[in-house]
Amino acid sequence: KVAMSHFEPGSSINYEKLHENVSIVRKRLNRPLTLSEKIVYGHLDDPAGQEIDRGRTYLRLRPDRVAMQDATAQMAMLQFISSGLPKVAVPSTIHCDHLIEAQIGGAQDLQRAKEINQEVYNFLPGSGIIHQIILENYAYPGVMLIGTDSHTPNGGGLGGICIGVGGADAVDVMAGIPWELKCPKVIGVRLTGTLSGWTSSKDVILKVAGILTVKGGTGAIVEYHGPGVDSISCTGMATICNMGAEIGATTSVFPYNHRMRTYLEKTGRGDIASVADTFKEDLVPDEGCEYDQTIEINLSELKPHINGPFTPDLAHPVSEIGAVAKKSGWPLEVKVGLIGSCTNSSYEDMGRAASLAKQALDKGLKCKSQFTVTPGSEQIRATIERDGYAKILTDVGGTVLANACGPCIGQWDRRDVKKGEKNTIVTSFNRNFTARNDANPATHAFVTSPEIVTALALAGTLNFNPETDYLTAPNGEKFKLNPPTGDELPSRDFDPGQDTYQHPPAEGSSVKVDVNPSSTRLQLLEPFDKWDGKDLVDMRILIKVKGKCTTDHISAAGPWLKFRGHLDNISNNLLIGAVNVENNAVNKVKNQLTGEFGGVPDVARFYKVRLNVGGLKNVRSCNYLPSFHVLHPV
Repeated sequence: KVAMSHFEPGSSINYEKLHENVSIVRKRLNRPLTLSEKIVYGHLDDPAGQEIDRGRTYLRLRPDRVAMQDATAQMAMLQFISSGLPKVAVPSTIHCDHLIEAQIGGAQDLQRAKEINQEVYNFLPGSGIIHQIILENYAYPGVMLIGTDSHTPNGGGLGGICIGVGGADAVDVMAGIPWELKCPKVIGVRLTGTLSGWTSSKDVILKVAGILTVKGGTGAIVEYHGPGVDSISCTGMATICNMGAEIGATTSVFPYNHRMRTYLEKTGRGDIASVADTFKEDLVPDEGCEYDQTIEINLSELKPHINGPFTPDLAHPVSEIGAVAKKSGWPLEVKVGLIGSCTNSSYEDMGRAASLAKQALDKGLKCKSQFTVTPGSEQIRATIERDGYAKILTDVGGTVLANACGPCIGQWDRRDVKKGEKNTIVTSFNRNFTARNDANPATHAFVTSPEIVTALALAGTLNFNPETDYLTAPNGEKFKLNPPTGDELPSRDFDPGQDTYQHPPAEGSSVKVDVNPSSTRLQLLEPFDKWDGKDLVDMRILIKVKGKCTTDHISAAGPWLKFRGHLDNISNNLLIGAVNVENNAVNKVKNQLTGEFGGVPDVARFYKVRLNVGGLKNVRSCNYLPSFHVLHPV
């Protein structure tokens, strides 16, 4: 018996059950299995009887654990409370990261967040960016984990099937109910060659996004394989899987290898690595397995990429972005460079960025752009401080922010430009949709690797190719940056930093949930009326959405995050960023009863009142929906 994490000695990894289920399914299907199939089918509620057909049937699954962040966890926990169950059925964690706004710097911003969000933090424990904390402590090869965040697939870098879901799905699993998932197709990405020089793991997913676009992965798991996999670090694999959300993929995954084993050992989980070695056959794809689609990428030929603006699938080689920006009329000046976030905040990422900053400092040069650094966890923050990376990044002009999402999800009190002012920022984040980072629709946001962000922040312009172009030192000396270098993992053990883990009580029945009835942040849920057995008929469409419809469009983050625990208030955010197919307008829909146009939430509330007058109660608009044809009975 091996514990899932050192925080949970009573919860063991059950590789035997995974192996048993995989054997049953392989015998039934009588064909080689992909890694994705092994882990997914290995968690079937009924492996002997469940119908399995990729892309068609629905699977009933038993995930191993649940992870939530402080924004989405509020509603999930309110829903779980309403179930009346005494405890969760599987290990479940909460991580406070979304509600911390970047303004001044890490310590000050964290203290401000504690004051502003006091009632929420009294309700929810936790710290650090959810996906980095999961990778460091809770993910493991073969795990099936669902998380209430789009970028939960980050855990695929450690060989797990980790899927982002809505709060209601998480509650099902916490309540011990089988979780439903349409049997995913599998897209294989075969990697050959070796990463080197300026090319990083981020460039793999930037290239894949350019190939598949923001919808090309829909309904599929992206499975990386091939000899090139071994040239990528475990945290680099996590970066690739994390941004797989931007191609619409169910999740992404890498096969178990020695890079994962080393990472497990370095993060104090050598016992898991030893057991994973024993069951390695179940943690890699079968020879001869078939994919629904195959993409091939030669890492030795891959060039550094930068994607954007306004969409993460508009891919450009860094060598061409200056010319493309000039032709397109995009601002060349880089106002702010931002590194870190859940996508790129590993020790390796920070080390490679620091190696470039050190070269500049040695020549007396600092960043021409504003420069921010977001560590992904307390462990990363403490370790880069101990090993000198934080000082180098600060000395070159950087501001180290809190171990939180910050600007990546719009929690950024940006003051250097006015709303509506056209400008360019470059980030190592995962998303760059319109107004995503700073609520300014005129901000041209580009996503790239931390190394390229650092180089462009030093140059102050998009029109700079670090592989060929020169920087100018204060004394007039021209110099070229050497390719970035950085250790995959610290030579010494990680410094854990401040211990912020809060263990659940052994007996939770005495815990009181205290929610102020007049709170605008939290609202206890009331049960719906029991169904009367009659179907709803004559349904009208509230809105049919055109084009991109990510969680950003369904329920934008930023200032709205503070209402995630209050159903009525967060409903004012319903699809206000989505484009109506009828008129190509944002947040403007036709009221089918009056013929007038109004905001999506306003029309929904009108229908709700009219329905209540007609005797149908408890019809609510909600912020996360399974599809985007939003129906209201009238």
